[in-house]
Amino acid sequence: MTGAVRVVCRPALQDGFALAGVRTLAAGDPAEAAALLGALVEQPAIGVLFVEQELYERLPEALREKLERRPLPVVVPFPGPPREARPSAESGLVELLQRAIGYRVRLR
Repeated sequence: MTGAVRVVCRPALQDGFALAGVRTLAAGDPAEAAALLGALVEQPAIGVLFVEQELYERLPEALREKLERRPLPVVVPFPGPPREARPSAESGLVELLQRAIGYRVRLR
């Protein structure tokens, strides 16, 4: 099988794939991903489409079925990074102080 590889993911992940040399298309929401995928599957030069799993799972059922029935391009969902809560500003300050003075400071 020959063909180009493309990635459809959230904008936050786009730069990482671009640094790896893969052409990446950013989709901010499932509707945007559906529009991109609809256009990409019609391009005969594309052999593999990697789609961020969170976007893929939220695509319309009819589109997912269409993608699964097609022999090419092969659509491969991949897990994105977990969406975890960021550390609080307070915990960041405590870590910074500990590194600066070598002692763990307790804030109320």
